[in-house]
Amino acid sequence: MQPPAGSQVSRVPAQRTPSEQLPPAPPAPAPQPRRRRLRTVLIVVGGVLGLLLLGGVATGFVLYNRAAAPDRSAPDVVVDNYLRAFLVDRNDARANLYTCEGETQLDSVRSLRSDLLAREQELDVTILVSWGSLEVEDHGKAASVVTTVRRSATVDGIQQSLTDTWQFDVKDQEGWRVCGGVKVS
Repeated sequence: MQPPAGSQVSRVPAQRTPSEQLPPAPPAPAPQPRRRRLRTVLIVVGGVLGLLLLGGVATGFVLYNRAAAPDRSAPDVVVDNYLRAFLVDRNDARANLYTCEGETQLDSVRSLRSDLLAREQELDVTILVSWGSLEVEDHGKAASVVTTVRRSATVDGIQQSLTDTWQFDVKDQEGWRVCGGVKVS
């Protein structure tokens, strides 16, 4: 049935489905460019962090090597380090870093340490070892270092100490090294 002429109903456009009435919607933005930007930012940040990490590891390695390397820069320095490693710390491996390669004349120093260990055990005390100033007599690629070695302990409540003068022979073998040591008085 048709509506009467002139009625409001006749002026209403024909009913269309909603998809026919609206203009086509623009396509939804693709999420890929945003993901690509995020991926690029993450790659750049990861690369920078990786480089910083590698730089930190390299710096740590260099600093560790400098700190752990034995100081054999001068005759008095090497004798001081040798005495500390051999007589105070009693660390043969560390002491060997400061001695000449091959044959050495360090039997007197070894006897001194053996005597210290035997007396500590016999008296049930700890013997402290120290030394005075180190006097260097330079001979070019060789040198002599003289010092006073002091051994002290408290035995039965009484402080006791002994001192001897020692001479150490050192040579420059890619850094100074102790090659001999003898008690001179």
